[in-house]
Amino acid sequence: MRALLAGNWKMNGLKAALGEIRALGRAFADEPPFGDVLICPPATLIGEAVRAAAGTVIAIGGQDCHPEAAGAFTGDISAEMLRDAGATAVIVGHSERRQYYGESSQTVAAKARAAQRASLYAIICVGETESERVVGHAIDVVTGQLRESLPAELKSSQVAVAYEPVWAIGTGRTPTTGEIHEMHASVREALRARNGADGADIRILYGGSVKPENAAEILAIPHVDGALIGGASLKAADFLRIARAVPRR
Repeated sequence: MRALLAGNWKMNGLKAALGEIRALGRAFADEPPFGDVLICPPATLIGEAVRAAAGTVIAIGGQDCHPEAAGAFTGDISAEMLRDAGATAVIVGHSERRQYYGESSQTVAAKARAAQRASLYAIICVGETESERVVGHAIDVVTGQLRESLPAELKSSQVAVAYEPVWAIGTGRTPTTGEIHEMHASVREALRARNGADGADIRILYGGSVKPENAAEILAIPHVDGALIGGASLKAADFLRIARAVPRR
């Protein structure tokens, strides 16, 4: 399975940051990555990011979308608008959307269907809080989110799942390789149970303080099919080091 490295810039980046995409594109032209590369900048930069990435292996995505195609939803962006701007993918259900905006798994599923409607590749995020892990509920929480957030009709060519332990995001803390393997194996089992043979081909990304120093170890774990990268995706040099850590499979 070909790995996917998805950079989530979150609410970071002005026009000057597009130079990082250009630098990354030049580096990949000299030495192509062993996986697919996606950068998800703020919505204000998507159109220009598409132009900056033109002719390179880098795809551009959005960080969120509204379930509806259009309407009186001030400040929101539809999946169709992302597609029109040149995006080919979108992140839905990120823990920050669930935590700060109260998004339910049902809302996430509606956004994933919107992505499908607009022919966008959806990255559906799932993950437990620290308190849920401490009491031993991590796997139940994550597989429950998966069941409710992943529309059964989406195929492996249309969707990836990103496991991101909430307590590891932006904290510098990372689960052990054993904890990551256990969770990714559980997610894989749930995908096979839900989607049959196609569930074996849905990519499962790990997200949560992925950085150049730990990328090789994380990407070598069975059932880790790539990474959802936060802060380390903002600098071409850091992203490039992570990309170079992708194992040949």
